[in-house]
Amino acid sequence: MTVLAPAWSSPLLLLLLLLSPGLHATPSCAFSHSPITSDFEVKIRQLSDYLLQDYPVTVASNLQEEELCPALWRLLLAQRWMEQLKAVAGAHLHALLEKVNTEIHFVTTCPFQPLPSCLRFVQTNISHLLQDTARQLAALKPWITRRNFSRCLELQCQPDSSTLLPPTPGALEGTALPASQPSLLLLLLLLPAALLLLLATAWYLRWQRLARALPHPGEQLPPAPRPQDTLLQER
Repeated sequence: MTVLAPAWSSPLLLLLLLLSPGLHATPSCAFSHSPITSDFEVKIRQLSDYLLQDYPVTVASNLQEEELCPALWRLLLAQRWMEQLKAVAGAHLHALLEKVNTEIHFVTTCPFQPLPSCLRFVQTNISHLLQDTARQLAALKPWITRRNFSRCLELQCQPDSSTLLPPTPGALEGTALPASQPSLLLLLLLLPAALLLLLATAWYLRWQRLARALPHPGEQLPPAPRPQDTLLQER
């Protein structure tokens, strides 16, 4: 006996499949077979011997230091240099460049994000770039088939050193100002009271002096000197 599914079940099932997060394709960067040959150092040495050692190139100077990701990032940048050099090289040099480019071309199979604007480049010699390329290949070779590099698809820059500087003493003093505001407010409140106390003290002292100068009740004043007594004293 044939059981027919409801007419609404097929569109609903399709909608559930489309909305299922596990079915969406996610960027991947993994290798089931090693793309790094055993003689990559020989190919890099042959190219280095043929090239001018002081040929200027640029390398990134502020890549974030993470496990294995920086090696992949540096190979990605080196591969771009290989492509540029191939475009202007002669036949023999082009063949040597192609051999090295073949060793690192596997990085282009990973869907890297565009280079970040924070990336900084410094000038160096082609010999240094090739030596660094050999080091990165050697570092990746034991892990290239054992790791998934999907988390490395976006190049990361080191934090800007200007954002990591410790605060200056002036800045620390500026942050301490709000804590001193209650003391300042208390001083402003006590200042009128202190002035009133000073005025009261001055008035009291003045009153004391006047009280000492005035005769007490019942006390007789000394008689005023007579003119003849003054004359007698002068004689």
